[in-house]
This record gives sequence, structure tokens and C-alpha cells, in this order.
Amino acid sequence: MKKTINNSRMKWAGAVLARFVAALGSVLFSLTAAVGFAQTPSDSSAAQRRAVHLGYGINLSEWFAQVYDAKGYTKEHFDTWTTAQDIALIKAMGFDHVRLSVNPQPMFRRGQADRIPEEYLGYLDRAVQMILGQRLALIIDVHPESDFKQKLATDDGFVEQFADYWRALARHYSATNAELVSFEILNEPEFHDRYRWQGVQGKLAGAIREGAPQHTIIVAGAYWSSESELLFFDPLRDTNIIYNFHFYEPHIFTHQGATWSTNYVHYLKDLPYPSTPENVREAAALIPDAVNRLQAIHYGLDRWNAPRIDGEIGQVAAWAKRWGVPVICNEFGVYRKTSNQQDRAAWISDVRTTLEKYGIGWTMWDYSGGFGVVTKQEGHPAIPDAATVKALGMKMPPVQQ
Repeated sequence: MKKTINNSRMKWAGAVLARFVAALGSVLFSLTAAVGFAQTPSDSSAAQRRAVHLGYGINLSEWFAQVYDAKGYTKEHFDTWTTAQDIALIKAMGFDHVRLSVNPQPMFRRGQADRIPEEYLGYLDRAVQMILGQRLALIIDVHPESDFKQKLATDDGFVEQFADYWRALARHYSATNAELVSFEILNEPEFHDRYRWQGVQGKLAGAIREGAPQHTIIVAGAYWSSESELLFFDPLRDTNIIYNFHFYEPHIFTHQGATWSTNYVHYLKDLPYPSTPENVREAAALIPDAVNRLQAIHYGLDRWNAPRIDGEIGQVAAWAKRWGVPVICNEFGVYRKTSNQQDRAAWISDVRTTLEKYGIGWTMWDYSGGFGVVTKQEGHPAIPDAATVKALGMKMPPVQQ
């Protein structure tokens, strides 16, 4: 009798285990479908074709995102920060596209995120028309502040609201030329959990696709759009996707003197590039504590130069080749205020030529901000920086009389 009972229990346990495995398989399948992993190289012909229009670009920052102008997100700011003259100058320098950063927060109403204010859309529409009027390709880059991104990392309801917002924004621009206009899901995600970001990004891509079936979507890896995070990524099932990474390596050089960055880089100026153990000593001595000073010493020991940059970017190119997908670099640059102009130009040139070597389109950060290709004072025309223009392989426009 005892044996019979044990056999019955074993059968019952086996049936429960079978149901559990079946349910688990169903959940995993659903998660995979939601995230949209691809297991084989994708047919990305539309995305490959459109990536050709994203060869040599510039970021339009501080216009519809990161607005530090005292005017704030107002008509006066939108009308004066970047003008038709600026867009014409970008075209004249030889750029083929711009990346327009758009902060969703001024037009995001939780609970009604799909109802984007018409007045704000009107300002954005005029900017889009101005850019397309110069036959420049356009990346609409949703570029919120950190608090917004951190909510996405923890709040499922907020993700749902953001999907509603993206569906509505994509639908609004679905009538634009799909060969020239693409949608970037989120600038520099701040997700430490890579798996959560893959799920969230898959959901947001699906919402965009519902709103704009023909337009290309641009995606990135989990943490700050870095190249290492992109290497972790498996491509989405949607084939009309371009993959994107940002390149600011080594950060200690590209962000030297930046007050919003890691504290110790505030002390740095004239940190040289290429780096050697000998040439970094003077700049390293500016860092008061030994632990952080070691970071500058490591920068010298690592001997950052063109081959080292090639080694980094080459990994991304290999990943793109493996999956058969297009990749672009939507941000790279050096903070201009405290870096040596010649060394800054050398780094920009090395990154740009390496990207072009691998057939990777690029978008420099940025037009007129702290990393800018031009200097601009309110009420005055922008002045291109000749060293930066040359490093980018662009052309100085004719002097206006």
C-alpha cells in the first residue's frame, strides 16, 4: 500500500512538474516574442539603405532638449536658438543629417501621454520642416533627463505611458519621408538591468511600429548607449532597425574639465592625446587625491591612440557583420573648454576616420554646445571652428559678406 501511495505521489509530482515546465516554456516564449530577439542574421535591406543617409551628421542639442537657456521651453527659445541660417550652414559644411534631441517631459502628461500638446508639436513641426527643407536626413531622438529614464528602469506603468507617447509621436510623423526620417527610442538608457532594457526597448519599438509602420527605428544598448552594451545585445525581430552606440572613450580625455561629470575630471585641463606614461604627468598632477590621480596615470599607461580606438570600434563592426545589421555612432566628441585644441582635433579625426573605415555612419556631439563644431552667441551668426571642421572631414563654408 505504501508503495502504491508513493507511486501515486510520484505521478502527481511528475504531472505538476510537466505543467510547470510547459508554463515556463510559454512564459519564456512570450518574453522572447515581446523583446523580439533574432536568432539569425536579419534581412535589413531598408535599414541598410537608409543608414547610407546617416553618414556624416551633427547633433542639434539644447534646442528641444537640455534647454539651459533662461527662456526655457518657449516659443522665443525655439525660434531663436537654432535658425534656418544654422540649418543652411550645416548643409554647407557637408553634413548629410542631423540628430534632433527632443525632451518628452515638457509635453508628457502621465495618464494622457498619447495627447501631445498641439502647440508644442507646432514648434517641433517647424523645426522638422526646416531640416527636411535642406534635404538633410533627420533622427528624432527622444532625449529626456535622468529622472525620466530612471522611472522607466523601475516603473512598469511608466513604461506603458511612454509607449503611448511614442505611438502618438510616431503616428504624427508617419507621413514624413521614411527614407529621411528615423526614430531613436531613447538617448542613453540608464538601465543597469540589461534584460529589463531589452524587454522595455522591444515594447517601445512595437509602439513606434504601430504608429509609423514604414519608418526606421534606432535602438541602443542598456547603459548610456555604450559600445560594450551594444555587444551584449541580440538584434530585434523587426528588421527595419539601425543599431546605435556612443563613443567617448577614454572618458577622462573627452570629458576633461566638464563640471557635470565625475568629480576628479573637473581638475583636468590640457590632458594630451595620444597618451603616453610620460606626457600625462603634468595634467595628472592637477588632481589632488592619489586614488583619482591614478586614473590619469592609467590613461597614460593605456597609450590611447588611433590603433587603440580602432580596436574598440572594430569590435562593434564585427558584431554588426555577425548579425548583418547596420550600425551608426550617434554621439562622439570632446569637451572644448579645457582641452588642447590640437589634441581634441586629433582624437575627433581618429574616431571619425575609424568609423568611416568600418562603414559606420556618425553624428558628432554637437553643433553649438560645449562640444561644438561652431561657436555661437545670441543674435550673431554661428562661426565654424576650422580645426574641428577639418577633423570631421567637412568643408569650411564661404565667408559671408
